[in-house]
Amino acid sequence: QVQLVESGGGLVQPGGSLRLSCAASRIAISIYTMAWYRQAPGKQRELVATITSGGSTNYADSVKGRFTISRDNAKNTMSLQMNSLKPEDTAVYYCNAKWTALGYWGQGTQVTVSS
Repeated sequence: QVQLVESGGGLVQPGGSLRLSCAASRIAISIYTMAWYRQAPGKQRELVATITSGGSTNYADSVKGRFTISRDNAKNTMSLQMNSLKPEDTAVYYCNAKWTALGYWGQGTQVTVSS
């Protein structure tokens, strides 16, 4: 059974940093487009950042210049470095792996930005 497991969430003050990780099992992420999504209370899930199998990245306007997505195919992991965090970044963050019609989701990790 394919698993994507997120870690690294928590409570951080505004302006702080967190690094989220996504560990995959039973798939080789090297061929997958990997992505981070987030869902705040009462809002729809939104795309935060993507990284293709070739390493091309794309970011939501709201996180450009603050977040960095990366992948380590050898370790079968993906990460999201989040800097200069704002209260509006508070959400559950989800890892996603997509290849053709196949798609997988992690269970999510909570990020709370509050003083």
